[in-house]
Amino acid sequence: MEFSMPLEISRLERFPRSILVLAPHPDDFDAMGVTLKYFYEHGSEIHLAVVSSGVSGVDDDFCDPPTPKNKARVREREQLASCGFFGLPENLVSFLHLKEDDTHHPVNSPENLARIRSHFLKIHPDTVFLPHGNDKNATHRLTHAFFQQVVVGLNFPVTGYLSRDPKTITMRPDLYLPFDETQAQWKAELLRHHASQQLRNLASRGYGFDERILKVNRLIAQELKIDATYAEVFEIEQMLDTTSKKGGA
Repeated sequence: MEFSMPLEISRLERFPRSILVLAPHPDDFDAMGVTLKYFYEHGSEIHLAVVSSGVSGVDDDFCDPPTPKNKARVREREQLASCGFFGLPENLVSFLHLKEDDTHHPVNSPENLARIRSHFLKIHPDTVFLPHGNDKNATHRLTHAFFQQVVVGLNFPVTGYLSRDPKTITMRPDLYLPFDETQAQWKAELLRHHASQQLRNLASRGYGFDERILKVNRLIAQELKIDATYAEVFEIEQMLDTTSKKGGA
């Protein structure tokens, strides 16, 4: 794919056949939810693999006792609930349970890389959705690094859809999907299935996780100067064996 300007996703000549959502946390799937739903309704197969436990994102007063195991269960239940609302069956959702450090963030290790590579070989995706690597969040950066490393030696091409979220620093807008207020309300409900994140954002920011994500979607639409209130946007990264190419102007 070569882009001279941001292209609306509906104008793509071909849609993905098999999508793997490589989500750093148990909620990153939902931040890309409108585009994923669009492809899902147009016949794309979707699998979700969650990289981290998300334990560090749960406040102590949210579960009793506030142990790492209980917090991890909370995040997994929330993700399964949101996927149920989305329409994605539980058998297509995987929690990778990678080795994590003392702060409950995944470590950059050969074992973790091998676990992700094994999942790629099992799913054989032609497209991978994940947050952009140029991001303030360390797990987002690590997940993107895992993605770049895992494709080395694969005998099939993979296209990365790198999404923008609240902590993305800069990115190139290659593809976007506009959406309206009705779809925004659907996305807000999807995001609110992550009650631990909704309440944490309300307490720390004064607005919920749903509004935190939709603020970004409104900003994207404004920056793209499109006739829509909201949009999700992606930078495309094409990966083939040991060669990485980025579609650009």
